Amino acid sequence: MAKRDYYEALGVGKNASADEIKRAYRRMAMKYHPDKNPNDKDAETKFKECAEAYEVLSDQNKRQRYDQFGHEGLRGSGMHDFSRMNVEDIFSMFGFDDFFGGIFGGRGRRSSRRAGPTRGYDLETAVELTLNDIARGTEKTIEFTRQDACDDCKGTGCAKGSSPGKCPACGGTGQVAKGGGFFQMVSTCGRCGGGGQIITDPCKKCRGTGRVPRKRAVSVKIPPGVHEGQGIRVASEGEPGRGGGPRGDLYCYVRVKPHEFLQRDGNDLIAVVPISFTQAALGATIDVPSINGTRQLRVPPGTQYGGIFRIKGEGLPDVRTHRTGDQLVQVTIETPTRLSAEQQELLREFAKTENKRVSPKSVSFFEKLKKHLGNH
Repeated sequence: MAKRDYYEALGVGKNASADEIKRAYRRMAMKYHPDKNPNDKDAETKFKECAEAYEVLSDQNKRQRYDQFGHEGLRGSGMHDFSRMNVEDIFSMFGFDDFFGGIFGGRGRRSSRRAGPTRGYDLETAVELTLNDIARGTEKTIEFTRQDACDDCKGTGCAKGSSPGKCPACGGTGQVAKGGGFFQMVSTCGRCGGGGQIITDPCKKCRGTGRVPRKRAVSVKIPPGVHEGQGIRVASEGEPGRGGGPRGDLYCYVRVKPHEFLQRDGNDLIAVVPISFTQAALGATIDVPSINGTRQLRVPPGTQYGGIFRIKGEGLPDVRTHRTGDQLVQVTIETPTRLSAEQQELLREFAKTENKRVSPKSVSFFEKLKKHLGNH
């Protein structure tokens, strides 16, 4: 499904200031907050859509790329997959958990500790390849930004010399009971997220999230034959997990750089090559571009416009079977626009043998028009 315009998602104009964008995000997040819209999947989707828009528009570099290139321009910028994130982590990531916690009943930051270890989030980026890269396979260095553990607090979210305190809502158990008598419902504590602790003195560097953005460069091996949009998984290069959980993965999605002469059709390559009408009529050996340089192709006499010829084994390898496709060469016939007097005379002589009428060289359009008008 196509993504909405980020400015539209937050209800602001493209000239909105950073403060206006922050206020708009808070307003929209309150409107679609899951606690305010229980069991409303559409509201939850819009809530996460607003978070994604805010991640881009609140970052000067990402906003500039988005304004210039749209959603495609953000590939490679370390975007989060908000559809897989929970509400608490979204608040913590932007440093708004105190603000929203005060509105919806919570106080203080939740501890980064959860009831159990959880896997980190996956990240997406893009890698641009040429057809030559795809033909042979290659290795690329990918640069991106991800959230890593804060060096100051070692990922705890607590200021130096402090530690999380016991959650007063659940008494440190991570669970709360509702009801009384014989029937009671036990659920995860909404204030500490089941961790049993809250951060009362947050780290100033990460604002209590335990995470800071950090640039990262990894080397990625690209197998031969990959296709546009195909994702290459790089294990454990996503964001760190919670509570000692494993890192997520990095997915590098392929973008193919257009070739000057060749187009891809599956594992085949297509080249369109112009030839002269004499080469088409008499036959010729012509040079055609290919993935491996220039190749020679024999064009038989009487070749027609749009004729297609196949060069075996000059395509791309299949990413699974490794079988190589072919190259298809389509010829077009060019009509000369400038002829010498000798060439014109030869063609008129040829036209006589075909019994075809052609315009005489000595009579121009205006001369014929003048003669026509003189007869009236």
